[in-house]
Amino acid sequence: MIVLEACVDSTEAAAMAAAAGVDRVELCANLVEGGVTPSMGAMERAVVDVAAKVMVMIRPRGGDFVYGRRELAIMERDIALAQQAGAAGVVFGCLTPDGDVDRSVTRALMQEAGSLSVTFHRAFDLCRDPRAALESLIDLGIDRVLTSGQKATAPEGLELIAELVAAAGERIVVMPGAGIDAANILRVAAATRAREFHVYTERSRPSAMRFRRDGVPMGRAYQPDDYAVLEPDADVIAAMARALKERRAAEPR
Repeated sequence: MIVLEACVDSTEAAAMAAAAGVDRVELCANLVEGGVTPSMGAMERAVVDVAAKVMVMIRPRGGDFVYGRRELAIMERDIALAQQAGAAGVVFGCLTPDGDVDRSVTRALMQEAGSLSVTFHRAFDLCRDPRAALESLIDLGIDRVLTSGQKATAPEGLELIAELVAAAGERIVVMPGAGIDAANILRVAAATRAREFHVYTERSRPSAMRFRRDGVPMGRAYQPDDYAVLEPDADVIAAMARALKERRAAEPR
């Protein structure tokens, strides 16, 4: 059986992908950062509205895939919410600082996932030893791994993907993804002998807004850095807090 999975960032996009013929959707939010966990509302509506299996991204933030205690607790809770929403499965990836699969964190998330289908996402492509990582995922009981063959796109990583598919056999699904389109999907399929494929497509449509105000952007140009984690600048926050405190102290009573 050939399975086509589409990466989407809204329930509307999920419904469109399903209507176009995909078998499964990976529901995310904020694809600018590679995808993070969608809202509970988005999970629930996707499961109800979409005629395809829904896999929910479990990723508490952008940046790297090294997670601490608080983040693990969030991911465990989000998996429980995905299950409560009726999702078919969840998608996550956890690494150690040395570039190995984080077995302890992954095991904890697998335990929370229970009977849900589990995909280990393209954190795999940042592992230092993909062959050892594949065996770790098989040992942990992961259902599938999404990979571009440790290249920017799957068409560039065909050699490694084919090797991983052959090594995996029936033990785990190796699913090529990244840079797959209508022009190359058959070439990827023939070269790798994969049976599941992960795709992302986009096109722009005009906004429904008739009134428009120029010069007031709601975002900023952003290029994610997979080896940096954005965090609050505590020094700047403290400086602002001190300034406000001093202002309040100076106000007449």
